[in-house]
Amino acid sequence: MHDKDEPEMAGRVTLAEVATRAGVSLSTVSKVLNGRSDVSPTTRSKVEHLLEEHGYRRRAAATAHAPLIELVFHELESVWAMELIRGVENVAQQHRISVVVTESGTRHAPGREWLDGVLRRRPRGVVLVFSALPDHVRRQLRSRAIPFVIVDPAGDPEADVPSVGSANWAGGVAATRHLIDHGHERIAIITGPADLMCSLARLDGYRSALAMAGLEPDPKHIRYGDFHVDGGFTHALELLQGPDRPTAVFAGSDLQALGVLEAARRLGLSVPEDLSVVGYDDVPPAQWSSPPLTTVRQPLRQMAEEAARMLLRPQEASRPALRMELATRLVVRQSTAAPAPAQAG
Repeated sequence: MHDKDEPEMAGRVTLAEVATRAGVSLSTVSKVLNGRSDVSPTTRSKVEHLLEEHGYRRRAAATAHAPLIELVFHELESVWAMELIRGVENVAQQHRISVVVTESGTRHAPGREWLDGVLRRRPRGVVLVFSALPDHVRRQLRSRAIPFVIVDPAGDPEADVPSVGSANWAGGVAATRHLIDHGHERIAIITGPADLMCSLARLDGYRSALAMAGLEPDPKHIRYGDFHVDGGFTHALELLQGPDRPTAVFAGSDLQALGVLEAARRLGLSVPEDLSVVGYDDVPPAQWSSPPLTTVRQPLRQMAEEAARMLLRPQEASRPALRMELATRLVVRQSTAAPAPAQAG
């Protein structure tokens, strides 16, 4: 008879052997495997390292997963998140499993408390949004046979980390080129946080479009926001009250674009007569803003659906590409127009 926790990998190291090599009790190794919080970080790290070194994987009888997908955000404050939740739920319902939504507790990387919880819950899989995945988290999820996918990774993920994103650079090009085609030259950008890969890709798209048109970006017209309304509002007030104010603003999210619209209103500027505004995402409020917002449609729901399908695909099936990038497209509404003659140039 084999212990139900005995691995199937070469070497067939047992948990008792791992405990001996780590200099801890068998119950401590069991606590680490089950995500218990009453283990010191040093001991946990030592045990995890030994489990990974010996290729430990729990046997099938010990890896029964709860019938759910865990969807993880670092914050839950916008309609943007709702689109992703709906996407994961669409796929989960087809497989008759549930979705649990959690917050990671830290910015762009899962915290210790979240990790302990997910190891106890042992879901069918984990979808992480705007996240980086530290080595120790990857090791612990894999040692419990919990698959994971990142949607819109915070940074450039390791080659073996599955991810789903969208064509952010192309979206930045499309938004900026649309404004250039209308005759704008003083175009500002309020992108997202500087530590997010999608923010930097949209900014690179903006710069590329300007370069292709023979235009130089003005450093004072480049701002890093936070993807929220307040951030868009604050940056827009500064941009629109400065010298040589921009005639157009490309906001790196629709929520920031709504903040730009409010700043313009308070300053007595009409959109699009005095200022053109382009957003990003095409969340539902974009079409109901005043005026309706020209934006770059990011397929948020489809991105979440693809991430969930990656998790639920049978292990024996052929694997898709680890990195999936979906197309974006410009949606033209009423917030953009040619600059007024006095503003042009």
